[in-house]
Amino acid sequence: GQLVISGEYKAVELACEKMKEAGAKRALILPVGGAFHSPMMEPAREELAAAIEATTFSTPICPVYQNVTASAVSDPAEIKKNLIIQLTAPVKWTQSVQQMIADGATSFTEVGPGKVLAGLIGKIDKEAITANA
Repeated sequence: GQLVISGEYKAVELACEKMKEAGAKRALILPVGGAFHSPMMEPAREELAAAIEATTFSTPICPVYQNVTASAVSDPAEIKKNLIIQLTAPVKWTQSVQQMIADGATSFTEVGPGKVLAGLIGKIDKEAITANA
């Protein structure tokens, strides 16, 4: 039920106006710390890639669902590659949650101060159990 776009501030502002004119229930500028998951983060890619490549990753004890592929990943090299791509790639949140459910997940815990993701999961699958920590 939600779609997030990114871009230059003025362009996003104009897009919000156009969406409201077209009948969107709500369109607003999100207060974010950066243009994450968009091509606008390309200048940071090299530094992030160097930091990720310099970090040792072990094989996880359970699959890691990365929002750039919306699939379970266990290979450390692939996890690293996807983390770098994720900086500038769109988030496949709905597809990631749907894949986790298809793979057997029935409950989800959102860690952090908000409840936005737990709420989105509830919209994706009304049977899913959500909690906040």
